[in-house]
Parts: sequence; structure tokens; C-alpha cells
Amino acid sequence: MTISVTDDLETVLAIRRTVFIEEQGVTVEDEVDGKDPHAIHLIATSNGNAVGTARLLMSGKVGKIGRVAVLKEARGTGLGKALVLFAVEELSRRCAARAMLGAQTHAIGFCEALGFSVYGPEFLDAGIPHREMVREL
Repeated sequence: MTISVTDDLETVLAIRRTVFIEEQGVTVEDEVDGKDPHAIHLIATSNGNAVGTARLLMSGKVGKIGRVAVLKEARGTGLGKALVLFAVEELSRRCAARAMLGAQTHAIGFCEALGFSVYGPEFLDAGIPHREMVREL
């Protein structure tokens, strides 16, 4: 498995379409929010196949990790953890002082194990309950 920064937006969007739109029922309007042209995209490959992605958005010294998606066949392999940790390292390389993410509530424990802390109230994003989380870099 390898993870890298990519400009292959077509592949990134295909993974996100499968996970968010087809599996989770997120609308196209919620998934394609216009921020992708300004984002840093990560891609994870296994045996030459793209199987995961994440998106990074920078605002000053704060980096927002989002759109973390792993295809069904690659789940349970540690890829999600590897993607988030790579994202944190990439934000640090880009001089971010803080990493933030909006975690689906079922993934809060997963994110806490990676050094993130919950703050703020629960909110809905694309109809799915989330909590904001932060990690100092």
C-alpha cells in the first residue's frame, strides 16, 4: 500500500462517489462542494489499484482533513488510519499548526486513537451526524 499527493481528481472523485454517494446516500450536491480545485488530494493504492483518498484544505496555519474514503475491499486493513496519519504529516510539512476534521459520530473513537479531540456540538453534514475534532501539530 502506498499513499501520496495526487492531481488525479477523476480517480479521487470516483472513490468518493462510490463511498459517499452510492454507499452512504450523500447527494451529489453535498459531495461536490466546489472546494476540490483548491484542495490537496491524497490517494492510496494497493497492488496498483486506487482504494482510498482524503482531501486537505489549508486556511492559514490550520489544515482541515476531509473526504476520507476507503473502498469496501480495502476496509479493515489499516488504510483509513494510514490515510489520516499521512494527512497529518502532510499538513505538518506544509507548516500547519493544527489539524481539524469533521468526524462522523461512529468514527470518533477511531479519530481519538489518532490523537484528535472532540469539541463543539454534534451537527449534521449531508444528513449524517458529525463532531468537529482537532489535533495540535
